[in-house]
Amino acid sequence: MFGLSALDLARIQFAFTVSFHIIFPAITIGLASFLALLEGLWLKTRHTDYKTLYHFWSKIFAVNFGMGVVSGLVMAYQFGTNWSFFSDFAGAITGPLLVYEVLTAFFLEAGFLGVMLFGWHKVGEKLHFFATCMVALGTIISMFWILSSNSWMQTPQGHEIINNRVVPVDWLAIVFNPSFPYRLLHMATAAFLASAFFIAASAAWHLLKGHNSTAMQKMLSMAMWLILVLAPLQALIGDHHGLNTLKHQPAKIAAIEGHWENHPGEATPLILFGIPDQAAEKTRYAVEIPYLASLILTHSTDKQVPALKEFAPEDRPNALMVFWSFRIMVGLGILMIAAGIWSLWLRYKKRLYQNRFFLRFMLLMAPSGLIAILAGWFTTEIGRQPWVVYGLLRTKDAVSAHGEFHMSISLLVFFVVYSAVFGAGYIYMMKLIRKGTDKELTNGY
Repeated sequence: MFGLSALDLARIQFAFTVSFHIIFPAITIGLASFLALLEGLWLKTRHTDYKTLYHFWSKIFAVNFGMGVVSGLVMAYQFGTNWSFFSDFAGAITGPLLVYEVLTAFFLEAGFLGVMLFGWHKVGEKLHFFATCMVALGTIISMFWILSSNSWMQTPQGHEIINNRVVPVDWLAIVFNPSFPYRLLHMATAAFLASAFFIAASAAWHLLKGHNSTAMQKMLSMAMWLILVLAPLQALIGDHHGLNTLKHQPAKIAAIEGHWENHPGEATPLILFGIPDQAAEKTRYAVEIPYLASLILTHSTDKQVPALKEFAPEDRPNALMVFWSFRIMVGLGILMIAAGIWSLWLRYKKRLYQNRFFLRFMLLMAPSGLIAILAGWFTTEIGRQPWVVYGLLRTKDAVSAHGEFHMSISLLVFFVVYSAVFGAGYIYMMKLIRKGTDKELTNGY
């Protein structure tokens, strides 16, 4: 297909399926905690708006949760079908970590999900609140194990290699590998931000339509408080994550910076924009700020950032994709911070729910959190190349022995089926959001 090799097609297929999948857990993580907060506030205040909002968002959560489970199962099977040599090499570590996720998180979510969705008038209030909290906790535990597994692939430790297979020797070192704490905080904050913008956009849509109920105002207000706090915090977490990446994956940082060569005694400039050219080993049309890359990444004006030419050509990631995916993520992050500050100003002016320009802006920002998450994952995963387990197993050695024809057909099938099934799911969720307020949020549930 289009002159692509079986390896290229396998990578595209996994990128396609994981891009579909990650959207659902991100929203699930945020919505589950939001539902727990709403129910807790209702129990404390007995204000019906919180109960009304709970029922409204629980429907959307249920649809999102179901699509996340289905898309996640497909990904798990791909390890065996398309990446069998990876499974053979690293399965002794990645397999148990995924099993721990099922035993501790999925069982917890599945066990309490029914009570949460259908037990509102069948169990006591405290038991129902407990069930909601357990589902929220389950989503966070699930994120813990998945990110631990992926982080080990980025910064592997706690193992030995025997007969060309990874053998675990220290599970604490494996689980709490060097990049894991930063990536866990970064992803958790990203999930909450993505959900906050999703919720804020839903409220903005209804407020623009004239559904100016107190429930809608509360929904927008809660989302904007979260964005105001988390968006700047995410920038701080990202800075520490970048310093950790500089230490353990310097080639990825060089690609992010689009930086090819260091000159003696010169600090590294920050390239704001440009077009990295892998063949020419330069970034064309670069717009630079002197010293700034050194200041951000080394916190000094005399130290240099690693350059791509310091690594063999076969060990360099795709600089063009990593360079721009990172800038998309950062650009959206700046807009998120601006949205939080703008909401604070409007709140001070008592115009938060009436300023139509701001409400339209929040409506446009609805997918920003999800796009930023995808851009961030593209940065971290493409930036890890050409390794599937960093420094231990190359991606070309991990792929199954399939031909181009078979991989092309399966990729085409995935594209058609995913577009139909999950496209229908998206449409249904949007219908729930559009119709939920006319009767339920204005008149009470």
